[in-house]
Amino acid sequence: MMQKTEFIVDLILPVPLNQLFSYRVPESMQCECIPGKRAVVQFGKKKIYSALIKNVHQNGTSKFELKDILEIIDNEPIVNEKQIQFWEWMAEYYMCSIGEVYKAALPAGLRLESNTNISYHDDFFDDPNNLELYRFNPKERLILDALNKSKSLTIDEINTIAQIKSCLPHIKSLYEKGAIGIEESLEKGFQSKTEKFIKLSDDFATDEKLNEAIISLKRADKQLDLLNSFLSIIEFEEGKELKLISRKELKKKSQSSSATIDLLVKKGVLQLVNKEISRLEFIESKENNLLHELNTEQSEAYHQITELFKEKDTVLLHGVTSSGKTEIFIKLINSYLNQGKQVLYLMPEIALTAQMVDRLRKAFGVKVGVYHSKYNDSERVETWNNIAGTNNNNNSKPYQIILGVRSSVFLPFSNLGLIIIDEEHENTYKQFNPAPRYQARDSALFLARLYGAKTVLGSATPSIESYFNSKTGKYGFVKLNNRYMDMQMPEIVLADVKEARRKKQMKSLFTPTLLDSMKKALDQSEQVILFQNRRGFAPYIECFECGYIPKCEHCDVSLTYHQHTGQMVCHYCGFSYTNLNKCSNCKSTDMRTKGFGTEKVEEELKLFFPEAIIRRMDLDTARGKKAHSQLIADIENQKVDVIVGTQMISKGLDFGNVSLVGILDANQMLSFPDFRSYERSYQLMAQVGGRAGRKNKRGTVIIQTTSPQNPIIMQVLQNDYESMFREQASERRTFKYPPFFRLIAITIKHKDKSVLDHASEIFANNLKKALKENVIGPEYPVVGKVFDLYLKSILIKIENPKLASAYKKYILEAANYLGGLEKFKAIQVVYDVDPY
Repeated sequence: MMQKTEFIVDLILPVPLNQLFSYRVPESMQCECIPGKRAVVQFGKKKIYSALIKNVHQNGTSKFELKDILEIIDNEPIVNEKQIQFWEWMAEYYMCSIGEVYKAALPAGLRLESNTNISYHDDFFDDPNNLELYRFNPKERLILDALNKSKSLTIDEINTIAQIKSCLPHIKSLYEKGAIGIEESLEKGFQSKTEKFIKLSDDFATDEKLNEAIISLKRADKQLDLLNSFLSIIEFEEGKELKLISRKELKKKSQSSSATIDLLVKKGVLQLVNKEISRLEFIESKENNLLHELNTEQSEAYHQITELFKEKDTVLLHGVTSSGKTEIFIKLINSYLNQGKQVLYLMPEIALTAQMVDRLRKAFGVKVGVYHSKYNDSERVETWNNIAGTNNNNNSKPYQIILGVRSSVFLPFSNLGLIIIDEEHENTYKQFNPAPRYQARDSALFLARLYGAKTVLGSATPSIESYFNSKTGKYGFVKLNNRYMDMQMPEIVLADVKEARRKKQMKSLFTPTLLDSMKKALDQSEQVILFQNRRGFAPYIECFECGYIPKCEHCDVSLTYHQHTGQMVCHYCGFSYTNLNKCSNCKSTDMRTKGFGTEKVEEELKLFFPEAIIRRMDLDTARGKKAHSQLIADIENQKVDVIVGTQMISKGLDFGNVSLVGILDANQMLSFPDFRSYERSYQLMAQVGGRAGRKNKRGTVIIQTTSPQNPIIMQVLQNDYESMFREQASERRTFKYPPFFRLIAITIKHKDKSVLDHASEIFANNLKKALKENVIGPEYPVVGKVFDLYLKSILIKIENPKLASAYKKYILEAANYLGGLEKFKAIQVVYDVDPY
């Protein structure tokens, strides 16, 4: 008798455990079980997940009793082999589990997890003995009342109804008494969007039957008008395929009511059809295929890039602000589209995508898709399916260009030919929390290698690492020295704040130089950008009597005052505090704001320029899906006179009518305790300044500073990137920082400070035994407590990149040893490869 073939699958589960999980495949599902599909599995006693199939084995063996997979979700794979290779590399390089990468990579609509549902036990309350035996507290009664009405609720729904942070203690008590039941059910994931369409009923699809219908409607004028309009819209002709029109469109074009449409449907003349439609925008641009002619310098740069691609996989395009790098990118994209390739265009900030989508769609129309977190889950799933080729919508054309932020590197490309990384120096390409803590720029380079694609890095102020790689021959290098149409670089003026204060010339936050220049620009109907890299009204509030500063209850940081909400907010954990009028230490009512953020700048400006329209561009004002694009459109259409913003406004935005840029506090950036602070200060000031005078006339940049002789400020003044690079590179070589050394930052967390101190010393000492002087710390970071957990930092420096894997192995062994000690089981260890 032939042995029955048994199938075992290795699954990736969205959990932070560094392993694959084996499950048995029921015979009925064996033909469907293919790597890249999702399977529903039970994990632990109750939890249900959608896992990704990585490997399938025939007649596999396991020393454990395996559970069966419960269901195969997909008809075809949603993840391809190259994506899984990319995930494996990311998990290894960034020291996290492949499950954490899986969780970050897939849109939430494709990651199905079980919900904990709480149900009401009628039988329990039917027994009078139970009512005498048990007593319920007010919160428990509130929960039971809600369950009695709804029969089943999720934990989150109960928290909302009971108005408590966590109902779990009450749920536990009710469950132990037998009053409720607890069960897991798989939450609804992505669901296709449908719309009601109208078609002519098959019974009336002949001229004879239609004439009968028209005669029968002679006394129903509105219905007859609707039918005639409908036949005209669909261009009815007997024998031809019947067209559909959306109910919404029919109402609009025929100027009929819903009731009239419903009457014709009820009579069987028209038929209602639910049709699956796409949530994505497929807008054919009127200026489709509009490619601008490159000028001589741009054309030369384009040819240099294409020649360098014959030898190099990566090229750095270093062009001054407004030099026309985007037009070169568009020509490169066109070249790769003509080869049938896909293109990934990465941008550092969602705010930038609105302008860039418009520019790319003018050139490439519906070939351009967008992918970022302001899109809802369903829209992201549709984009994913579109690229994977698994979309069922007839009106969805496959995207060939994807414009997106860092998460776009996870999309299921099949034929990727080119990756463009615009503003490659930006720190927003780095994911800080949660894991994987990846750098999208560096990850995109590995992704390109997997597909055999080419990469262009673009920036007016390249990162020191990228510039170093071009200097040492790892990357190709192309330079654009001049602005488009030979526009002059902006005039940079230093305004000495210290001197203005000494002469009592300061007016609130502004020097006379800045205020006079603003008045001149506004009088000429030109726009002004003011840059302050801090949101909120004030960084903190201080009691004038005792010096007390309100701090977060959960983090070791002062609270930022937001005037528009009347709250002090922690920018780490979100804790808020509203008692702003009285000192909680000495009860004094003399509480004063210190420092300033974008909110305060906006308020002060209204006093000086009451007629001007002033808008803020920061995280607080640009939260909605369309908030960015609406604000940018208003600025482009000159509905805004003054824009006050954080670093959002520094990232490649193109406003033709901006003639003046003011940097309100250059010293704030320069004094940040980070080895990159000088590099980032140069980049921010140069990039913000680059927004001025881009099209019509030479712009002006005014930098307010208390130290005008600071070397970085002098380099910005002279537009001298090369000197900044040489000085910073020399210091980093001396003090063992990138690009000469690789870094791994380790953060150790615990709620008990003494336990943390002890654990971090043991951990660091074990590392030092193997890695010697390359281990720095443990030390308390600038913010030593976040979310009620105390923190300590250890920094690992790696001179030889080939030793990085060995260093990571030592680190993981030291962490496993620490976790194996009973008193340190609650210690959390977080790894950040290539931090900052």
